[in-house]
Amino acid sequence: MTDRTREPHLDELPGHYIRRLQQMAVAVFADETAAFGITPVQYAAMQAVHDQPEMDQRSLSRNIGFDTSTIGGVIDRLEKRGLMQRNASAEDRRVRLLTLTAEGEALLKEIHPAMLRAQVRMLAPLTESDRRQFMRMLKVLVGHAGNKDDSSTN
Repeated sequence: MTDRTREPHLDELPGHYIRRLQQMAVAVFADETAAFGITPVQYAAMQAVHDQPEMDQRSLSRNIGFDTSTIGGVIDRLEKRGLMQRNASAEDRRVRLLTLTAEGEALLKEIHPAMLRAQVRMLAPLTESDRRQFMRMLKVLVGHAGNKDDSSTN
């Protein structure tokens, strides 16, 4: 028989709360942006490509923290909707560079207020000071404190 007194309870596990928070964040995003039919990952991909046009697929994957094996499907869906396009690189024809179409740019602009409302709702229970501290801690946990390009967790 195992000694269960040493096992942590579910409510003591950070992973449990991180998973729950992610579920809540996705639900709030979906609620606010339902009219646009865009997932959080699709939004992140569009915003990243908007910020850095002609980014390659691998760079996009790193930039938004999404695995390279499935980012292609995200791009496929955006491309099929006419929101993003792949263009061959002049330097390496095997590399596809990503750009938003005019429709993608327009949708990104249109969805912006709804996305911002979702962010506000996600952090609504926190005071302004707690929001800043929470964001700082999140950045530390995901390894982006101080330098966005630094993915170390130290």
